[in-house]
Amino acid sequence: LKRKNTKRVPSFRKLLRTSKIKLDNKLKNKQYKQQSAAKKYRKEQKKLRQAVRDAICRKPFPLEEYKKKTGCYYPVKDEEEDALPLDMMDEDDLKLMQDLAQKASFITRDLSSNEPVHIKKKKNESVIDRYEKMPRRMQTEPEKELIHLLPIKDKGGIIPQTMEKPDANEEPLPVLTPEEMAAQRKRKLQERKTHIAALAAAILSDPENHIKKLKELRSMLMEQDPYVAVIVRKLVMVSLMEIFKDIVPSYKIRPLTEAEKATKVKKETQKLREFEEGLVSQYKFYLENLEQTIKDWKQRKLKKSNVISLKAYKGLAEIAVKCLCELLVALPHFNFHNNIIVLIVPLMNDTSKKISELCFEAVKQLFKQDKLGIASLGVVKVISGLVKGRNYNVRPEVLKVFLHLRIKEVELKKDSEDIAPKKKFMTYKEKRKNLSRMQRKWKKAEEKLERELLEAEASESKEKKLKLHTETLNIVFLTYFRILKKTQNSPLLPAVLEGLAKFAHLINVEFFDDLLIVLHSLIASGGITYRETLHCILSAFHILSGQGDVLNIDPMKFYTHLYKTLFSLHAGGTNDDIGIVLQCLDVMLTKRRKQVSQQRALAFVKRLSTLGLHVLPNSSIGILATNRVLMHTFPKMDLLLDNESQGSGVYLPELEEPEHCNAQNTALWELHLLQRHYHPIVQKFAAHLIVGAPAEGSGALPPDLSRRPATELFETYSMKGMTFNPPVASLRFSDFQDTFSQRDSFLNEELNELLQKHNSETAMHKPLDFAKHLKESSLL
Repeated sequence: LKRKNTKRVPSFRKLLRTSKIKLDNKLKNKQYKQQSAAKKYRKEQKKLRQAVRDAICRKPFPLEEYKKKTGCYYPVKDEEEDALPLDMMDEDDLKLMQDLAQKASFITRDLSSNEPVHIKKKKNESVIDRYEKMPRRMQTEPEKELIHLLPIKDKGGIIPQTMEKPDANEEPLPVLTPEEMAAQRKRKLQERKTHIAALAAAILSDPENHIKKLKELRSMLMEQDPYVAVIVRKLVMVSLMEIFKDIVPSYKIRPLTEAEKATKVKKETQKLREFEEGLVSQYKFYLENLEQTIKDWKQRKLKKSNVISLKAYKGLAEIAVKCLCELLVALPHFNFHNNIIVLIVPLMNDTSKKISELCFEAVKQLFKQDKLGIASLGVVKVISGLVKGRNYNVRPEVLKVFLHLRIKEVELKKDSEDIAPKKKFMTYKEKRKNLSRMQRKWKKAEEKLERELLEAEASESKEKKLKLHTETLNIVFLTYFRILKKTQNSPLLPAVLEGLAKFAHLINVEFFDDLLIVLHSLIASGGITYRETLHCILSAFHILSGQGDVLNIDPMKFYTHLYKTLFSLHAGGTNDDIGIVLQCLDVMLTKRRKQVSQQRALAFVKRLSTLGLHVLPNSSIGILATNRVLMHTFPKMDLLLDNESQGSGVYLPELEEPEHCNAQNTALWELHLLQRHYHPIVQKFAAHLIVGAPAEGSGALPPDLSRRPATELFETYSMKGMTFNPPVASLRFSDFQDTFSQRDSFLNEELNELLQKHNSETAMHKPLDFAKHLKESSLL
């Protein structure tokens, strides 16, 4: 009977009270006992194996005739001759001796010992388990002798430096000349190129059967030869990018469920599944490699092999970013597209101009080609999170990308397609009454097919599109309003105002009052630039031109501000702002013609004509085109073409209120000066306006000028690189020598006429003061 173990397991409380030292001692004792037992067991096993080798012999001898000699047993030489041969032994005796030989423990046992044979064996532990637990000695390479160098110090502390002592017996490598090194590099590079081309051609010829070669090609991203590593890795990145663009299917691959994996399918289906699984796996690894390359460059971290220098990593990172941008635009439907967005969007705020421009152009292209809006929504969410996470400390280009969103409408009411009556199917009673049994059967199948077709057509319905656009625009406005509320002096303000000017007509009516108050306070504060002021005005009138028509709001303060600041524009750096001014005039005057008085329209036409004298030709063309539209839109504009005064009062050009400047009592004498402008298009417009801007006849404009809006004409005839930034009073017309060939005779003649005939009317006018200054300073 087994003796019952009366030793109780100590409780948890008792273990807690036990000191740490005592527990450590117990653990050491236990380990020592285990080591001792293992050592004894190994000795016993060694004896057992030796005994087995000696016991298997042809002539067994009695046990008494063996003597112990250094772990081996040999028969006594004198008694060897007296032993019986095997052929004289009985079969029973011979069998007994063979059985005893198999029992090695009996042969190797020390008979003087009273210990049982199995005392060293652990309970419930086999020999194989013990053998597996025994420590093994591995063959190690001989330690190389090291030479200690001077240590280096960085932020982390002192780093010791060592190098291996060169072996005296080692043969030195042959020294190559620069020509030989260049030839060797060229040969290696050609071999790699050939291998890359062969793998790519095989994959493209039959993607399903050669999908495993993608892994072989991707492994070349870890090229270790320092002479060709950079170029090879760049070639592999671009090659894989083009391969994925070609072989990726036009649908998203989802992972199979356990039930689908357990189901038996055809060989073709199984082959397709394996191809899709391998494609997604290699595509994922490829994106991870690109991401790691960018991270290593951003963190200025080199690999342990030091195959590529830190300077070369920038070129690799640029190629990696370019590949990601291409995949972002080319594969918006495929797997891991959101992961690419998360990688690309933060790089728009990168300090490297080249990388940020690559990402900006990619996101811009994605917005333009995204018809449904799913990809755009994902990008907008990431941008909003980036701006908020960086505490609005991002580059303005990050927000300017919102201007390229394809959002034209966000309607609250139902679309015309939804309002239109839907196709009505016959009820069961109508079928029973009007159709036979066979006709009902055919009708049922036909209606089922029609329903399926309607569902397929409605997969990308307008309702879904508008829902996505609404959600996208809500996030955009949320970002804009946060910046307006928290960081009004931020460099992001121009981008915010420009975005509000574009999407203001889609804002909810509930926010109109608050938004107009904020815009007016920004203008009145005077802490923003003139261009930002124009964006505020444009945003306000976009709000009022859409759903804001129902609101009873008088925007007279915006009209007044634009009217009094028009003369801030000139032929210098502000010439580009005239494009925004033309947009403001179109929204303020043309589209709101019913709310604009005649006095206000006359004042703007007169001031715009004067402004056309001292801006660049493209601006003069856009201003004259706007005046032409205003003459067609408002009646009685021909009053400005008559020399006689209409009503009482004198024209007050210095007055800031367009309603009270008596513009009906002046004339557009500027058109006579512009009619002799050196630019032929300006001459045509001036001559056209002098005769009353007719639509037909000899004074009419050609169709290519009359049918184009003012902003388009401004952009078409813009002189890129010809804007000048010095102060207005110090402009020298000699700077315009290559462009203004007729300036000397034209300006002398026009300034003389200007100073003689109109001195009384425009004595306080800034452009004429400028012209007078030029005349008196002998600059002509």
